[in-house]
Amino acid sequence: MVTVIQRVSQASVRVDGKEISRIDNGLLALIGVSKDDTPEDANYLAARLPVLRIFPDENDKMNKSLLDIKGEILLVSQFTLLGDIYQGRRPSFIQAAPPEQAIPLLSLLKKAMEQQGLTVKEGQFGAMMEVSLTNEGPVTFVIDSKHR
Repeated sequence: MVTVIQRVSQASVRVDGKEISRIDNGLLALIGVSKDDTPEDANYLAARLPVLRIFPDENDKMNKSLLDIKGEILLVSQFTLLGDIYQGRRPSFIQAAPPEQAIPLLSLLKKAMEQQGLTVKEGQFGAMMEVSLTNEGPVTFVIDSKHR
């Protein structure tokens, strides 16, 4: 699973002009599920994301985690993260997982994070979404569950 995480003061998702999810202080996670991903990848992200020390402490050093600040997380499926743009002019999405594989892995990720006491919101799988955010820092990281 390729994941882009952004530290945000707010983030929201709209579908068909209607807001479906919103968080305040926390993380926006854009998640690309690969056809090679397994439940182990989802569990790795669920364990890793809440404990990353990427939030500022009282000295403005990145020493606090999502759990420490009692922040929220917004999970947004984004298959384009798996797009291959290195040949030709049109992206290839051959590495992206089909919905019947991706949806259960995203659900597993969400449940595993909720079991840690986190507030987890999500976008709408397969929908044309408008994602809005205020990136604090800006702080943005890319995590690939295969590079553990």
